[in-house]
Amino acid sequence: MQTKYVFVTGGVTSSLGKGIICASLGRLLENRGLRVTIQKFDPYINVDPGTMNPYEHGEVYVTDDGAETDLDLGHYERFLGVPTSQANNVTTGRVYLEVINKERNGAYLGKTVQVVPHIIDEIKHWMLKLGETEDYDVIITEIGGTVGDIEGQPYLEAIRQLRYELGPRNTLNIHLTLVPYLEAAGELKSKPTQHSVKTLLSFGLQPDILVCRMDRPLPDDVKRKLALFCNVEQRAVIAALDAESIYEVPLLMKEQGLDTIAVERLRMVEDFGARLLDAPDMDGWVRFLRQLKEPEGTVRIALVGKYILHQDAYKSICESFILAGAANGVEVQLDQILSDDITPENVESLLGDVSGILVAPGFGERGIAGKVEAIRFARENNVPFFGICLGMQCAVIEFARNVCGWKTAHSTEFDAETSHPVIDLMVEQKAISEKGGTMRLGSYTCKIQEGSKASEIYGRKTVKERHRHRYELNNVLRYKLAESGMLFTGVNPKRDLVEIVELPDLRFFIGVQFHPEYKSTVGNPHPLFNAFVKACIAHATDTNSLEKPKGPSQKKKRHLASAKM
Repeated sequence: MQTKYVFVTGGVTSSLGKGIICASLGRLLENRGLRVTIQKFDPYINVDPGTMNPYEHGEVYVTDDGAETDLDLGHYERFLGVPTSQANNVTTGRVYLEVINKERNGAYLGKTVQVVPHIIDEIKHWMLKLGETEDYDVIITEIGGTVGDIEGQPYLEAIRQLRYELGPRNTLNIHLTLVPYLEAAGELKSKPTQHSVKTLLSFGLQPDILVCRMDRPLPDDVKRKLALFCNVEQRAVIAALDAESIYEVPLLMKEQGLDTIAVERLRMVEDFGARLLDAPDMDGWVRFLRQLKEPEGTVRIALVGKYILHQDAYKSICESFILAGAANGVEVQLDQILSDDITPENVESLLGDVSGILVAPGFGERGIAGKVEAIRFARENNVPFFGICLGMQCAVIEFARNVCGWKTAHSTEFDAETSHPVIDLMVEQKAISEKGGTMRLGSYTCKIQEGSKASEIYGRKTVKERHRHRYELNNVLRYKLAESGMLFTGVNPKRDLVEIVELPDLRFFIGVQFHPEYKSTVGNPHPLFNAFVKACIAHATDTNSLEKPKGPSQKKKRHLASAKM
């Protein structure tokens, strides 16, 4: 059976929400019985986003097979509940690297290597790679950036060629664009969209569906105008209005028939037969949204991190709290606190009225003292604490200093001469000089100690979790830490590396070396986030700080663009 390919491009401006539109369409088609995955092609020259500062590109998302990818893959996994892989995110840098390596190895038999055909063929190879596995009925491909960007032109040419080679029955073009409202004129303006489509046409691509971002309803006369001048059927002009939550978007797209048009254009009824449902079964999604929009209370949790000034630096953590909050009937009010600002003098004023503290991952020495101070406050005041990656490492440093009495305890990442290197560079990392894709990346097994808090939370003896780090808890000092009361309740059985630490006498004090936020999906928040939110609710209840809803939700609307697309 021929795989169907949907290509999604953007126009007028970036950050309109291509990733959420892709994820929403994917969910709708999945709920019609199809096997769907989504891939992202980014035009930048970096081989992957792994070496980028979070302020540059938001969080780096990690897949099971160790790919460092664009954060949009997090949206794809959260919406579809299907793991992604190395093949789901390709950059211009990776494409050129593959072509240059082939040229160096003589693969082109002495020919002149050019953008056409060699670069374009490499892009087409990656666009088709997932479909060739025969694991999917539909591959949705998002092209990063905006039509007209010079770096995006090879991707448009690759799509043009694939549409010709695979035929209109197997390919679909969706173009997401902006329809702005001008206050001075008092009307929505269609001209930017017209120009964007003209640019797309100049590359030989006619959109089949227009998705129009706007902050108010799309009048019929503007829809007719867009359809006429962009050569698109009127019902295929879809309004993507600002939504209170990105998780409402699949239902908004369903109401306007986005999936129905895609099914018709790609002749899916003929090709997939009885296993294609007449309409997507969204009952479970509606139940999730009801939980999300009708919380029984609000619980305040502090996210202590180094990169809070960028809204996407901790995107998966923030979304995990939304999903875990909904599962527990509460809205999580996340107070993001810059760790650089936390001192012994102000820690109580900053953290004294929260019901839980999460210390986030990161790299580098900036803000470490504030993270350690936040953990000390959580431990001494029995406030639920959850540390992720560097957050776990900081918890070990704090415990070593303030419980074991090793005042100079540190990580060799920050102090190579420390007398108590409780966190040290992994042995295999010591000979590595290249930074890209060389960390401990991807899914590794964690064996959980019976009778531990982690065992209670997971309900399993072994789990697999995703990693992204170079440093680890130093096993030389591990047993000295244990003598003072820190438990190591999760360990990688192959390498004897500590994965989970706990302080069992506290309400909730868990640090993990891995990244559980990468495995939260709609209706299935990660067990650790779920348990942490439960503990925060219990703490808020005990301290009378659980806020009850005062009436209809007054949440500020979250635009589709609130997540980097």
